Amino acid sequence: MDLRDSPAEAAFRTEARAWLEANLPEHWGTPKYPKPETPAEEVTFLRAWQRQLFEGGWAGLDWPREYGGRDVDVIQNLIWQEEYTRMRGPNQISMSVGTSLVGPTLMARGADWQKERFLAPILKGEEVWCQGFSEPNAGSDLASLKTRGVVEGDSIVVQGQKTWTSFAQQSDWCILVVRTDPDAARHKGLSFLLVDMKTPGITIRPLVEMTGHAWFNEVFFDDVRVPLENVVGEINGGWDIVITTLSVERGSSAQHARLGADLDLLIQAARDTPRGEGRASDDPAVRQKLAGFAAEMMVMKMSVYRNAWAIKEKGLPGPEGSTLKVLWSELDQRLKAAAIEILGPRALVSQGDPLAIDDGYWAYEALWSRAATIYAGTSEVQRNIIATRVLGLPR
Repeated sequence: MDLRDSPAEAAFRTEARAWLEANLPEHWGTPKYPKPETPAEEVTFLRAWQRQLFEGGWAGLDWPREYGGRDVDVIQNLIWQEEYTRMRGPNQISMSVGTSLVGPTLMARGADWQKERFLAPILKGEEVWCQGFSEPNAGSDLASLKTRGVVEGDSIVVQGQKTWTSFAQQSDWCILVVRTDPDAARHKGLSFLLVDMKTPGITIRPLVEMTGHAWFNEVFFDDVRVPLENVVGEINGGWDIVITTLSVERGSSAQHARLGADLDLLIQAARDTPRGEGRASDDPAVRQKLAGFAAEMMVMKMSVYRNAWAIKEKGLPGPEGSTLKVLWSELDQRLKAAAIEILGPRALVSQGDPLAIDDGYWAYEALWSRAATIYAGTSEVQRNIIATRVLGLPR
């Protein structure tokens, strides 16, 4: 593996950087990019930004050309994410379910009409998706879900509850997993549905996080009728579709770029933050801690690229993919805790206060990072996967 860009990759990086420099919204609050004050406003902005990415040829880069993408390989996709994150492009989390999960799942397993109907609106930012997988008693153990789907005529009638459904209140559609055969083995009786969030019978209750935001939601389904044609794959064959979705979710991460940008921001903040008669960065212990994080970032980057090379050469991720989730999520938490320690009490001041460092970024991130070892597979579950499937240990 060679971490240096090939001539073609270097040219692609230059192209990406030039487009971002010309088009990236540098500041919130301008007439073109009004500063979002609520999740709803942020999603409105991100829809428009997604459309701009699409028109510039930078949406769905790794999607096949026939579906509106550019069919770039996994290395080029990483390069784009590195440049985008390095320049601190807007966090596209509310669009990512559609672009990173729904789109690839439909391209792999969807019916022709489903691809024709849904793929273009996803890329253009016209429709936002949410993911209806987790339930109050079925998170990491998704196969134990209880939400029921009963076939009645040309519909499936859904009863049940999902939770931790990110931005459900701003979403147009949902990928929903329900149990359509309660007598089958746990993995055999599930179906994978595409659900219009405007369907009668859907109730959404926001869950306010300790950050003060309400991205997560409880979603209740009471006699919600979903057309049978909205099933992806076969009735009772939903687990195979779920595996396709989860493999995309856990194999497409470029968290090294995001955390690397956070480390750069922290280093600059340490240089700017007064401590005693100097700055926080004057402390040798602070510099040693920051250097340690820089070394860890390089290890993570090498692991990401090794995984990407395995996908590029073999079409499948290597064992690095199983370890990356644990690596980045726990590093994320340690980095944000270190930021509070290095920058002091002002790092805990929230956005909008003149005393806040980096406009409250570290206060928010210190709280949000606590979820990193839970979403997309808890550290405990990931370690079990590593133990049994990578190291070959007994269950």
